[in-house]
Amino acid sequence: MDILLIACALIIVWAIVIFNRLVKRKHLVKEAWSGIEVQLKRRHSLIPNLVEAVKAHARYESETLSHLTAIRNRPTSEPLAQAEGENRLSQDIRQLLAVAEAYPQLQADQSYLNLQHNLSTVEEDIQYARRYYNGTVRNLNVLIESFPSNLVARLFAFARADYFEVELATVRDTPEITL
Repeated sequence: MDILLIACALIIVWAIVIFNRLVKRKHLVKEAWSGIEVQLKRRHSLIPNLVEAVKAHARYESETLSHLTAIRNRPTSEPLAQAEGENRLSQDIRQLLAVAEAYPQLQADQSYLNLQHNLSTVEEDIQYARRYYNGTVRNLNVLIESFPSNLVARLFAFARADYFEVELATVRDTPEITL
């Protein structure tokens, strides 16, 4: 009888430990997502300044710039939907920067150069935040899928998290621009 009580107590303690690990990983994923949102907000606040600098030197870009601003203004809290929108935004930023290279006076403008540098820095920060987020998602998903912690995860309905995959403007091929 004592052995049965000890075994039950050990199983309960084990379940509590696993449950707490799952809760911790779930909150780390939320924290990591918050870091991504901070970097995306920084990026989105730079875009209007970049748009204005380019508008001052290239009037042909009005359609591209309007499209870029429209994408920037589409809020979403779902990682997969946001990843898709950020992929489009990264591609458009890359295209905008490529078009701006055709204007030597714009390339020499200090405010434009500063904006371009800040945007590149933000893109790198987004990449670091995305890596951290994806690492926390991986850790949570491994815990949810691994035996025996998967038993506790199923019992308490812990769900796998989705990875956040965005192709950054800095790693894309240079788009072809026709003026």
